[in-house]
Amino acid sequence: MTAIRLLLVDDDPLVRAGLALMMGGAGDIEIVGEGADGDEVEALVDRTRPDVVLMDIRMPSVDGLTATERLRARADAPQVVVLTTFHADEQVLHALRAGAAGFVLKDTPPAEIVAAVRRVAAGDPVLSPAVTRQLMRHAAGTRADTRQARARDRLAALNDREREAADGGAPARAQPSVGEVGRGLANAEIATGLFMSVATVKTHVSRILAKLGLNNRVQIALLAYDSGLLEE
Repeated sequence: MTAIRLLLVDDDPLVRAGLALMMGGAGDIEIVGEGADGDEVEALVDRTRPDVVLMDIRMPSVDGLTATERLRARADAPQVVVLTTFHADEQVLHALRAGAAGFVLKDTPPAEIVAAVRRVAAGDPVLSPAVTRQLMRHAAGTRADTRQARARDRLAALNDREREAADGGAPARAQPSVGEVGRGLANAEIATGLFMSVATVKTHVSRILAKLGLNNRVQIALLAYDSGLLEE
C-alpha cells in the first residue's frame, strides 16, 4: 500500500516535533517535509508533493487561512487539515470556506489526529457529525440574507435527487444528496444507506462538486447550511 505523503506546517518547533513523533509511528504515513510559516507552503508542496497538509492557523508572516486559500486554488492541490486551539473559532469557518478538508484541535488524542489524516487522504472530511452541526449552526446564525440567496442560486444547478435534505425516513434513492454530505456522513455511511458501493458514492459526490464549482465535501456542507437546506 502506498504511504500517505504528509507535510507539516506550524511555527512552533515543539508542536512540529510532537506531530512528527506521532505520525512517525503510523506505518502508512510518510512525513515528506516541514514548514514554519504559510509563506513556505507552496514551495514545499512543489518540492515534496504531499497528499495532505496539516497546517496551523496562526503563523507570523502568512497565516494558515491565506496559505490554505492560495494552495486550494491551484490545480491538483493536496488536501488541507487545519490545526486550531479553538472548537468554534470564526477563523475555522474561514479555513473551511477556503477549501480545507476539516480541522483538528491541537489537544486531540494522537490516534485521532492520525485517523483524521487517513480519512482526508481517503476523501472523507475530518469533521464528526456533531462538530459539523455545531460549526454550521454558528455559520447559519451569522449569515446574511444575501448569502442564503447566493447559496440557493448555486444549488439550483443540481437536480432534485442531488439537492434533497434526505431525512432518516426518506426512501432509497439512486444517488447521494447534498443533504447527506451536509450532515457529515462519510462515504461508507452513505453507501450503506443507499445500497451502493463506496466507489459509486465517490463518483456521485465528485459530480456534485463539479456542478457547484467546489473542491471538497466540507464546502458542500457549508453551502447546504448557508442555503437553509438543512435547517431543523
